[in-house]
Amino acid sequence: MKKSTNKILAVLIVSFGLSVSTFAQAGNSDEKPKGPPTFKQLLKEFDANEDGKISQKEVKGPLAKDFKKIDTNEDGFISEKELKDAPKPERRERPRN
Repeated sequence: MKKSTNKILAVLIVSFGLSVSTFAQAGNSDEKPKGPPTFKQLLKEFDANEDGKISQKEVKGPLAKDFKKIDTNEDGFISEKELKDAPKPERRERPRN
């Protein structure tokens, strides 16, 4: 009887440990989202003065390089519509070895 109880207890402990481990891994996903960032994500990252607009002075990286292409009405800000309608970057093929 005691061996049977110990086996059941061991199985329960292992099952609990595995389920906790799986749950913890699912919650710690630090992977970047796939696809281009949304306008809201860009606002959160670049809108330094929190005016709800993305200005040329606020952007960095590839977005800064292509700012004039994206800002089609040339008002100095990128709107959600302008970002949506922006030309998509060309995909580069990986070199084959």
